[in-house]
Amino acid sequence: MFLKFILLILISFSINAAKIQRLDYAGFTLWVDGERRGAVKFQYKAQQDSGSFQRHQRFYYDPVLPERYQQISTQSYKNKGQRYDRGHLVPANHLDYSKLAIKQSNYMTNILPQAANMNRGAWLRTEEIIECYRDIDELLVIGGVIWGNNTEDDFYIGSHGVATPDAFWKVIIRNDRVIAWIVPNSSTAPRQRLDDYLVSVDEIERVTGETIPIADYLKYERPKQSWLIPHGCNKG
Repeated sequence: MFLKFILLILISFSINAAKIQRLDYAGFTLWVDGERRGAVKFQYKAQQDSGSFQRHQRFYYDPVLPERYQQISTQSYKNKGQRYDRGHLVPANHLDYSKLAIKQSNYMTNILPQAANMNRGAWLRTEEIIECYRDIDELLVIGGVIWGNNTEDDFYIGSHGVATPDAFWKVIIRNDRVIAWIVPNSSTAPRQRLDDYLVSVDEIERVTGETIPIADYLKYERPKQSWLIPHGCNKG
């Protein structure tokens, strides 16, 4: 079933590079598709945890990016049967060393509708893996959005001007090790199913058209399981 899902993405995926805006924030970079009013890619380095600035409760517009490229509301995504969160691409917790960066993580350019079970489940577990392993080695994190062509869950076009992505992808590079996932944006993606979404970097590149900066021999590796959370790791 999941392979069929990937094949549908391969058929439907396309990005018009001319409409992509690169946004360099404090500690992370986003690439935003102005036509979609949402990001297509993010990248940042996760370094040893050295800060404790608190995440903002409010969400904000990017004060520099033209309004026509941004969502038309900062409010919550209203419940449409399946609950959706204002889900982060780059999590605030990985930017808590910088007061500016942690605020910018709550810009709506870094937010998209994420199914609550996925945002607080499989996607959160990838963030916890980063949180733990960044204290061991510096990590390069690259990820993005697979918009797909499913219109049945596009509940927020009227309220926010943005469609609901079909999936999200993420790659973590740690020296000569790499791990990657494509996580469906669905209530069927709780944390205990994260291993079901493991893919090779080669698959990421074929689905997205991106080039991930690692040696070719690493691109075909697909771990049997996600990296384990080290015992005693402080995930906060």
